[in-house]
Amino acid sequence: MGKVLIIGAGGVGTVVVHKVAQNPDVFTEIMLASRTKSKCDAIAADVQKRYGVEVKTAKVDADNVPELVILLNDYKPELVINVALPYQDLTIMDACLEAGVNYMDTANYEPKDEAHFEYSWQWAYKDKFEKAGLTAILGCGFDPGVTSIYTAYAAKHHFDEIHYLDIVDCNAGDHHKAFATNFNPEINIREVSQRGKYWENGEWVETDPHQIHMPLNYPEIGPKESYVIYHEELESLVKNFPTIKRARFWMTFGQEYLTHLRVIQNIGMARIDEVEYNGVKIVPIQFLKAVLPNPGDLGENYTGWTSIGCRIKGIKDGVEKTYYVYNNCSHEAAYKETGTQGVSYTTGVPAMIGAMMFMKGLWRKPGVYNVEEFNSDPFMEQLNIHGLPWVELHDVDLEL
Repeated sequence: MGKVLIIGAGGVGTVVVHKVAQNPDVFTEIMLASRTKSKCDAIAADVQKRYGVEVKTAKVDADNVPELVILLNDYKPELVINVALPYQDLTIMDACLEAGVNYMDTANYEPKDEAHFEYSWQWAYKDKFEKAGLTAILGCGFDPGVTSIYTAYAAKHHFDEIHYLDIVDCNAGDHHKAFATNFNPEINIREVSQRGKYWENGEWVETDPHQIHMPLNYPEIGPKESYVIYHEELESLVKNFPTIKRARFWMTFGQEYLTHLRVIQNIGMARIDEVEYNGVKIVPIQFLKAVLPNPGDLGENYTGWTSIGCRIKGIKDGVEKTYYVYNNCSHEAAYKETGTQGVSYTTGVPAMIGAMMFMKGLWRKPGVYNVEEFNSDPFMEQLNIHGLPWVELHDVDLEL
């Protein structure tokens, strides 16, 4: 049914290839491409051994539009799954437009020289994709992605109006390292160290980094200190669900992690501008990335769980209602299945399901769309089948 090109051979890309290969009735041909072809070859060999499915591989610089176009024209995929760096979203979208290929990603565009992300750059492509008759699906990981689908599902089935939305993201796992990030260190540190921001009463409210925090109880895990940070899905959700009065994103951090983060910032290693060292220009955070543990290698010794969900309050049939929908994912189970840790798994599985929705014609319309703008029901059904089962609780104390 579908020929797919996956760009990016990190932890998330690894999961996407595994899950795509597990569904040969939907994905008939697979190619994995990245700047380092040897990474692609290793993943392809593992997939071939596990499932007997061939994965073609290629070297491509995702910053280089002409190089991307050559690969797209040569391979002719029906869909590109972009799990490269957020810096590369626009170049890949440009290449897809030029080559006539549909597009999907898991994280919104972020300029390389500024720790800032918003959807405006990608939303500006809407007319171009409509005129080209191509579909672009934005933010199809877990958060953004599943959390957005959870919200759409709640709005469709359980609420007449959503008033309060709190997305809660807990990683209660232990990778047994002094300090490591669960995905690309450069992106991770930029994301969690910026100023906080949430939506309330029709406007954005900014906070100092990690200013708002409190312990929240996570199912089967218990209380974990949780911090309000800005996360991109808030921007699209308050736009697509205008009854929302307040929307926040909470993430758990251990004190040791926050101490390391403060030190990294205080000594200048989180800088994203160039400095000169021994006559060579380097970006400190990129150097830091090179010496920190590779997130893709954390899975073997990772124990514990992630717990991510939406806590929602609103009105149904004139009565106030609360609703909590979530998934708990085991790091050990994720590693056993795909050789990666749970954070990569929870992002990669939804990317495959989003691609499946497209290939089946369920999420296919010209233009640029966030995932909550599509039908949530078939996606929610597939989460239960492909490793991310969800639990819903009605009329419970949301703690928020």
